[in-house]
Amino acid sequence: MTVTSMDKDPDRLTLTMVADFTAPVARVWQLWSDPRQLERWWGPPTYPATVEEYDLTPGGEVTYFMTGPEGDQYRGWWRITSVDAPTSLEFTDGFADAEGVPSADMPTTSTRVTLTERDGGTRMEMRSVFDTAEQMEQLAKMGMEEGLREAVGQMDGLLTG
Repeated sequence: MTVTSMDKDPDRLTLTMVADFTAPVARVWQLWSDPRQLERWWGPPTYPATVEEYDLTPGGEVTYFMTGPEGDQYRGWWRITSVDAPTSLEFTDGFADAEGVPSADMPTTSTRVTLTERDGGTRMEMRSVFDTAEQMEQLAKMGMEEGLREAVGQMDGLLTG
């Protein structure tokens, strides 16, 4: 399994996922930096993503929707805060309504992805920071941890395929 640990820290309002890959850092970075590759793993297997807008530069945005097995769609967005290719990416992650407008009544998270060389492969750490304990719990109840584990679990197949 790709994901080696998932640490939920309610005191620090963080969820940290660590995954290890046999591929080099530059190759793992491509799964983030190429929207067509991002679509192949961002979202659980039964909710594949379609990227609509993609600007992976500071101040840029990524917008997408995930389509469920019944055709239901869930929209999301990232606002990019920093990029240091090929080793780190920071963004605010949020939900959007059916028209793609950011949803003010849903929580956002600040996410930092770090890729480091480890044992000839890559360690990816993805840390999400929540504004409040209530928001952290709300996203947990919506299946954030399981969805993240399933989504990242698809990366190995892309890296070896």
